Formats: sequence, C-alpha cells, structure tokens
Amino acid sequence: MWLWGQPIFDSILMGGYLTLMTLMWAGLVWGVPRWGRNHRLVRPVGAPPEDGPKVTICIPARNEAQNIAACVRAARAQGWSRLEVVVIDDRSTDDTAAVAIEAADGDPRVRVVSGTEPPQDWSGKAWACTRAAGEATGDILLFVDADVRLDEAAVQAVVAAMDARALDLFSAFGTWRLESTWENVAIPPVGWLIRGSIDLDAVNAPGKEAAFANGQLIAVRRAAYQQIDGHGAVRGTILDDVALAVAIQRQGNRIGLVDAPWLFEVRLYRSLREVVAGYSKNMFEGMDRRLSTGLGAIFFIFVGALFPYVCVVGGVVARLGLGWSVPGWGWVAWFGAICGMQVFFRYRLDLRDGRAPRWCWTHAIGNLVLVWILVRSIMGLETEWKGRKFLDGRPSHVDSSPG
Repeated sequence: MWLWGQPIFDSILMGGYLTLMTLMWAGLVWGVPRWGRNHRLVRPVGAPPEDGPKVTICIPARNEAQNIAACVRAARAQGWSRLEVVVIDDRSTDDTAAVAIEAADGDPRVRVVSGTEPPQDWSGKAWACTRAAGEATGDILLFVDADVRLDEAAVQAVVAAMDARALDLFSAFGTWRLESTWENVAIPPVGWLIRGSIDLDAVNAPGKEAAFANGQLIAVRRAAYQQIDGHGAVRGTILDDVALAVAIQRQGNRIGLVDAPWLFEVRLYRSLREVVAGYSKNMFEGMDRRLSTGLGAIFFIFVGALFPYVCVVGGVVARLGLGWSVPGWGWVAWFGAICGMQVFFRYRLDLRDGRAPRWCWTHAIGNLVLVWILVRSIMGLETEWKGRKFLDGRPSHVDSSPG
C-alpha cells in the first residue's frame, strides 16, 4: 500500500498530477520567448532630434558608492541634446556624494544635491524622488535607480516611445547584471515570478484597469506628475513605482510598460543576504497584502516546482534499499523528466535574457530561496536595507495605522 491509499487510486492520482505538471512545464518552456513579444522596445537607429523635450534624469541614491559612478557616467553618455542629471544623495553614510561628484567630472548638466530627512509619513525613496523632481527643469522626468546603467540611446528611445503612443508614464524591464553565485542562483527565479505575473497586454491597453511600473526606470511627463502631486501621492508606500502608475492612470492618463533588455542593466544585489532582504521588504506588499495570494504562491512553488525533486530523491533512496512501498522506476523517471523540464525552462530564460545558461541546474535552489522570501515577507519580519529598517512591508518610521 502506498502513502495515499490503494495502489489503483494512487496510480490515478499520481498519473493525474504528473500529467498536469508535464503540461504546465511544457507550456512554460514554450512561452518563454513569447512573453512580452508584442511590447518589445527596439533600439533606435540614427541620431536623436535636436529639438526634443528637455529630459531630467533623476537619481535618488542612498549608500550607493559602489554603483553611482557607473550610473552617472551612463547618464552623461546620452546623446540627447537637452539633458540634465540630478543626483540626490539621500543622507548616505558612505562616499556616495563624493563618488557622484567625481563621476560628473565637472559636467554642468549634472548636479549632486544633499538630501534631507523625510517627513514622518514619507518613505525615504519617495522623498528623495520628490527632492529630485523639485530640482529638475525638464519636461520629462526620468527616474532611475542608482544601480541602473542606461544604454547610450536610452533617453532617445524613451522619448520616442512616449511620443509615438502619447504616453504620460513609461516604464520598462531591462536586464539583470549577475556576478556572484547567489545572484545567479536566486534572482532569475524571483525576478521572473514577478515579471511573469504581469499581463503586458492589459497594462498597455487604453482604458484598462491594470497598472504597473518598474521602479528601476520610470519616465513621466511633468504635467501628469504634478497633476497627482508627484510622489506625494505615494509617499507612505514601499511600492512607490506601482502606486505611481496607478495614480497616473486614475487621472485618465496613459501608461506604457515594455520589455527592453538592451535599454538598461541593473545589479540589484550582491549576496544571498541582500537578495533575501531586498525582495522580502516588498514582495507581500506587491501581492496587495492578500494572504491567500501569498500562501497560494508558496503552495504553487512547492507543488509545481519542488515536490518533483522530493519524489525523485525519495524514490531513488527508497528503491535502493529502505524497503518502502513506493511507485516503480517508471514513476520516478517521470518525476525526473519534470525536473529536467524545469532545468530546461531556466535554460531558456537565461538564453532569453542574454546570459550563459550555466546556472540552469540551480533552479530548484532558487525556488527554495523564493519560498523563504515569501515566508519572511508574509510574516512581516523586520528587514534592514540601505541603513533603513522595513517592518511588515513598510518603512518602519512611516505610520501605517488606519486614519
């Protein structure tokens, strides 16, 4: 007798599960190159216009001494004639400001401004973005994180996309720059859980209720930004990027979100500790704090991704000598095939993102990290990031009580 009951019943149950998982993973493998294909931004060809709108690249930076130089240099390298760059040193405790000034190299288009303590009901990043917008003189505000490196044609492409579709807010998914072991193991599974859940067709369709933006790069027209009181409309949330898109759209403005791996690269985190802390602070918030969604995601990852590995290992060990009553080698092989499909899925993801697929075999380990991130985020464990503490998905100094 097997674990669940009579052998015939168990065979039907297990066969149904394996069939379902086979179809699911086959669909995911098939869908990798198709995700976002209707909303891919093409790199512009030719010189940018001389009479385009003035663009201000706004860079909030807190403890970004390792990243800010490359970010500022990439911003300065834009071929856009009417350009300025505003860096807000958000009260960093490292050499962010000095490194940014050195990277500016006397360029009059670049200003490095000292940040101030955010008001009680503001998150740090939202306040830094507000300070940057206050210093900016551009018609289009292009907010980028300090760990972003823009392609030299990024501003030209963003302005062209906004003009072509009459967008008031534009955002994009770029590509991750992965160097350390844990970056390669954990970030693609976590990042693609987020990206894969976004319906780009719905976000880009006029009149739809769906709204999303990627905070690594958001461009917004000044008029639409001021219409909602800028980041003041999203002052108390850690997910200011998504909330900003929602607020802009609710005013009847158009938003756009595209897939553009060439547009910019970003190095999010450098260690396992940073991966867990960085994603934990906002993962549950991104699920609208719905417990059913969070637990459903954990259940799906375990049943759909991790359980086949458990069955392969347990089946092999049991068949080799423990004497447990378990399914035959055929069943174990089928579980193994599903594990192989997961590895192939990660293989195709890596190729799609332009990475060598040498880490595809670690997909299950990355999913284990993802489960831990979800558990931490749901439980509201305190996380420290960039010298600030986040509790229950919100900056700890922000009063999240009703009223």
